[in-house]
Amino acid sequence: MDLQKQTAPAVSELRASDAERDRIADILHDALAEGRLTADEHAERVEGVLRAKTVGELDVFIRDLPAAHRRGPGPSPAPAPYRPTAGAIPVDPDDNVVAIFSSAVRKGRWRTGRRIHAYAIFGSVEIDLSEALFDHQQVMIKSFSVFGSVEIRVPENVSLRGMGGGVLGSFEVDTLDSGDPQAPIVYVDGWAVLGSVEARPRRGKVVADILDRVQRKVDKSLRKHLNH
Repeated sequence: MDLQKQTAPAVSELRASDAERDRIADILHDALAEGRLTADEHAERVEGVLRAKTVGELDVFIRDLPAAHRRGPGPSPAPAPYRPTAGAIPVDPDDNVVAIFSSAVRKGRWRTGRRIHAYAIFGSVEIDLSEALFDHQQVMIKSFSVFGSVEIRVPENVSLRGMGGGVLGSFEVDTLDSGDPQAPIVYVDGWAVLGSVEARPRRGKVVADILDRVQRKVDKSLRKHLNH
């Protein structure tokens, strides 16, 4: 037990993701626009962000900026679980996306089920959830790529988890945590055999119903305040 405590890395020691680098770069860009940083300071910090290896190294570049402290006091939200809740996702798929010596695409304004199966056999599959409507909080995308490719894109305000692997192939899923505990969680599982499976957030795209829920809370608080 003591050995496990000693070897568990602190958050600041975790390897930084591309999404975390993008977030820090956005904060620096805003600071430049607000006049908090000079052009030389901005360029120097962005260069450091690109070289940073850990979360702690990234935090150094925004430590003196207000945007780094806007969450205020209180505990950070718990990260999304790395496995779906038992019984939350059915065994049978709600949707099959199949490409055999061809290509298949799901994108635009569409409703996601709880389980989506993607098969790319000598073909390519694109699943774009950036404008999708989420009827369920937990969504599983089971991906199988054999001499093919499966590309998955999600909104940047959901949580994203990878559970699969590659056999002489590439299985890459960017870990993503939403600040909203009620945000959808997209799990990507499966195998890439002499092929590729890739899942990443699409920058600038967000789940509209999360924003609508936040706005409703703001409006409710505002009405309550005005009534007093």
